[in-house]
Amino acid sequence: MKQLNLFIELTRLKKPIGFMLLFWPCAWGLTLAYDFSNSLNIYFFYLSLFFLGSVLMRSAGCIVNDISDKELDKRVERTKNRPIASHEISVKLALFYATILCLLAFLILINFNNLTIILALVSMPLAFTYPLMKRVTYWPQLFLGITFNYGLILGWTSIRSQIDIIPVIFYVGAIFWTLGYDTIYGFQDIKDDEIIGIKSTSIKFKKNPKKFLLICYLILFSSLLLVGLSMQLNLIFYILVILVGVQLLFYQIRLFDQKDSNLCLRIFKSNNLVGLMILISIFIGKFN
Repeated sequence: MKQLNLFIELTRLKKPIGFMLLFWPCAWGLTLAYDFSNSLNIYFFYLSLFFLGSVLMRSAGCIVNDISDKELDKRVERTKNRPIASHEISVKLALFYATILCLLAFLILINFNNLTIILALVSMPLAFTYPLMKRVTYWPQLFLGITFNYGLILGWTSIRSQIDIIPVIFYVGAIFWTLGYDTIYGFQDIKDDEIIGIKSTSIKFKKNPKKFLLICYLILFSSLLLVGLSMQLNLIFYILVILVGVQLLFYQIRLFDQKDSNLCLRIFKSNNLVGLMILISIFIGKFN
């Protein structure tokens, strides 16, 4: 039982926000591409596969992150008790867990078409080199955004079997969404990070974070409008997107206080609602 609890802690399974933020872009791309005049069986089957894949790959990513950061985690208050940093799980066992999770994710991946499989495999280096980026650049959140939202492209290609400009526009907007919410998240550890030399957009823009967040969220909002116009989505889509904008601009940015760690975490977690709202807006928007 202890090993099971340590595994759950290692993979953050009790913190679903991580894999949900990985899942939402997959669901967006799939829903945007799908022809709902056909049977919904394939849609819900693929949606389930993307969800399971998100859980597995997020869990594997957490393990790789903790192995890479084990010495740094010991020096940060919030992370010092993680299983690898506290030596409760060995690196060897953690690598074994990560390998099993990746193999299970591969078994899910092979249910898709060849283009989607190839694109997913190409993205693997991005997924596992992200932990190194905070050592060399103030933009690790950018690499996280590129990685976390890649599923949007995969969701589209799983249906259309080709890459088009529409999901690319959406992908760019989603990257800036991640840049915004992970910058907010980073303010929880900013004091420790500055002491030990970790870089982040939270540190880079700490003098005027709200301006940076505004730019990020406006880019996401603009991409949503462009996607709606390109896909000829209905009026309800735009009404719901305005509600997304209200959540981002008037809840997250207006409420944000970089000195309040608990508030930063609460605002970060509210992006799960943003992901759901965007999915609903796309789904409803496709019915004319």
